[in-house]
Amino acid sequence: MYCLQWLIPVLLIPKPVNPALIQTHVMFMVLYLIGFFLERKPCTICSLVFLTAVFLICYSGVGNCLFWATMCENG
Repeated sequence: MYCLQWLIPVLLIPKPVNPALIQTHVMFMVLYLIGFFLERKPCTICSLVFLTAVFLICYSGVGNCLFWATMCENG
């Protein structure tokens, strides 16, 4: 589970408030994760835990997904 120390902070980085910076933020996150998985080759358990966390965050409806900019507008 050592590899999770490099993946969990990715989930905690807030998205920018300025809509012009969201695409840059998404591109940074995608490139960071691709580079991390190619360079560090995390274990299967760490990868599954991280992908499950990303799935739960993205489909919770809160609007905090790392990979796209759509936010749920309630009300």
